[in-house]
Amino acid sequence: MSAYTELPLFKAGYDLTVELFKTTKEFNKEYKYTLGERIKANGLDLMLLLYRANSSKEKAIILQTAREKLEDIRLCYRLMFDLKQIALKKWVMVNEKIELVSRQLAGWHKSVLK
Repeated sequence: MSAYTELPLFKAGYDLTVELFKTTKEFNKEYKYTLGERIKANGLDLMLLLYRANSSKEKAIILQTAREKLEDIRLCYRLMFDLKQIALKKWVMVNEKIELVSRQLAGWHKSVLK
């Protein structure tokens, strides 16, 4: 078991979470304390799940939960884009980070299920 902070997935997830926090502070007040808080909480939950998966024997269940958190982030973020709370350039950049995390999570999950 390697240090979780050295995992490429953890680093990508951390970068994503930092970007989510930066972006949500720009939301209108109407959304900042509802969807914004949900996005940030899911980002933090995702980081904790990555830590847990790295140190647990029951990785498959934890990784599935992490994938669900990431999908929640993706859906909420898409909603905020559609509500004109996020500029196209920022939305594309964050979606690339989401995709990077998603691919790595899926690969890890698939390897655990073998």
